[in-house]
Amino acid sequence: MPRPRVLPFIILGLLNKNGSMSGRDMIKEFKNEISEFWSVSHSQLYPELQRMLEEGDIEVQEDSSNLKVINYQITKNGIKKLDQWFDEPIDLKNDDLTSVKLYCIADRHSPLLSEIFEKEFDLHNQKLKHLKERRQMLFQNQEQINSEYGHYLILTRAIRREKAYLDWLKMNKSKKNR
Repeated sequence: MPRPRVLPFIILGLLNKNGSMSGRDMIKEFKNEISEFWSVSHSQLYPELQRMLEEGDIEVQEDSSNLKVINYQITKNGIKKLDQWFDEPIDLKNDDLTSVKLYCIADRHSPLLSEIFEKEFDLHNQKLKHLKERRQMLFQNQEQINSEYGHYLILTRAIRREKAYLDWLKMNKSKKNR
């Protein structure tokens, strides 16, 4: 099954967050900020912008100071699609979208933050529980650890990663409310 298009939602999020932007501005944002969790090339961005124009999600905003630059802005239709995308559930299969969604939120008091943090907390708590159960089942004694030491190390690292992520979620959940 093909993966759903995510780039349009990132573009909509950028335009919603930053207002009007040119394709060049978006490429800069991808290279400097978003590249930590998502990447895009010119050959992906510009055809996507054209499709989004045709679908009515964005529109061209004239720039009287520089007629060579094409600036885009989000439309009401685009805002509606973005809101629907934010409402789509996050699960462990599309967990990478959490970073994208968080990046698109500018207001620290946005109710979306609480929803995302709650869903993430539940998902990663389940994942941590599963990892601990696997470690307990597979490595009940030192002999089992010694016989599959690499596996034990990977499982232990995954448990530490999940614990750290849950701590980060808790910390940022409390910061949001300040």
